[in-house]
Amino acid sequence: MFSVLLGMAAIIVVGIGWRLALGGQQAETIRSHLALAVYHIFLPALVLQVLWQVPVDLNTVRIPVVSALAVLLSLLAAFLIYGNGRIVRGFLGDSHAGRAVGALLLASAFGNFTYLGLPVLTRAFGEWSQFVAIHFDLLASTPLLFTVGVMLARHYGTGRAMHPLLALLRVPALWAALTGLLLSGSGLAIPSWLDQALDTLGSAVVPLMLLSIGMALRWQAGWAARVPVLLPVLAIQLLFMPLIAWAAAIGVGMPERLLAPVVIEGAMPSMVLGLVICDRFRLDAGLYAEAVTLSTALSLLSLPLWLQWLA
Repeated sequence: MFSVLLGMAAIIVVGIGWRLALGGQQAETIRSHLALAVYHIFLPALVLQVLWQVPVDLNTVRIPVVSALAVLLSLLAAFLIYGNGRIVRGFLGDSHAGRAVGALLLASAFGNFTYLGLPVLTRAFGEWSQFVAIHFDLLASTPLLFTVGVMLARHYGTGRAMHPLLALLRVPALWAALTGLLLSGSGLAIPSWLDQALDTLGSAVVPLMLLSIGMALRWQAGWAARVPVLLPVLAIQLLFMPLIAWAAAIGVGMPERLLAPVVIEGAMPSMVLGLVICDRFRLDAGLYAEAVTLSTALSLLSLPLWLQWLA
């Protein structure tokens, strides 16, 4: 398993190196286009193919319930730590403390469940486990992000937000997930030609996601002084959330073969997509980027430990 994560880390490092070679502005433009291609084309194709061939059963409910509990309880823990602003003001000062609190809450509660979770589950457990990442994210975390997450971002930042329902309706992978579930429930078999086309498109998701993660990682001068304020984020994302997912999975009667993939999903680092929300609502995007960078780097050490513990 370590060699698998090492291979994935190598692709992330290539993304980091590419960003450094191109320079920040050009690298961000290329990363944005790559992310858009994955978001609008490759990921929806993979989601449709996977969910079309996965039976609709109790696990279609169990996994989102576990995800929702993990996200909401992690958000509650982060609010209890950061909500009054004292920790932030103590390390970062009073200037723009609210913007920092908003970024830290998002970084604590919303993991990189698809962009990193999907590659990790695929490599660790096989392609059969991809539906776990899709259910965990698209059927629970993504709706919570575009409702609760956006409301928090608007409260702590500035800017107008689109109506949550409209925001959800603009997520292509969510439409692909709903279509896949409907087709699976109907019992209609996927045509071989369409299966091959979707498989070709979907095969690009994992490497492009990992490359995009590497290109998104960044830090600013003086980042070491801000590490103490990020420690609760790291503890919540890499330790507390997977423990919640584990307890919740047992509580809902998760089948044994799905227990480890669900817990690993809960152990993902902070999500890259949160940078977009921080930029839109003028939260502290630099601090959020540092949370993503540190949690992603540490997850390459913590994920093997979780996998070994669950084995």
